[in-house]
Amino acid sequence: MGHRDGDGWVACRCGAAHWGLHGAAGLLLVRLDLDDPHVLLQLRAGWTHGGGTWALPGGAMDSHEDPVAAAAREAHEEAGIDVASIVVREIYSDDHGNWGYHTVIAHAHGDAGAHEANGESEAVRWVHLDEVHTYPLHPGFAASWTALHPLVRASLTS
Repeated sequence: MGHRDGDGWVACRCGAAHWGLHGAAGLLLVRLDLDDPHVLLQLRAGWTHGGGTWALPGGAMDSHEDPVAAAAREAHEEAGIDVASIVVREIYSDDHGNWGYHTVIAHAHGDAGAHEANGESEAVRWVHLDEVHTYPLHPGFAASWTALHPLVRASLTS
């Protein structure tokens, strides 16, 4: 693992403070071996930014990482994801100018080893794609879900 230099807050041009000096990335993992597509959600620990809400395993990117590397690292650290068992399909970037969040959409056959791997996760759960919006979502994830949902659907047929 390279040098960890991404932790810190950025005063975003949108008026909010965002975590990740070089942006942030998360893994939107789609499980294909169930009857219908399910995605992995993480219940963020109460002490974390957005604690008590459901989101993607993810976090700050380091200066030497691209979105895929950062999302894979964070998903492994927080949710135990075996990154060798996933196939990246697409990246959706929510670009704020001086900060961005990159959602890496990937597929897995099986659970990819998903479990609460560190103190940032209170729970992880496979959720039906069409039920994600019914969970109390992290505000940033909730704002992107309307764009992400059709991208996930499209990734199933491409």
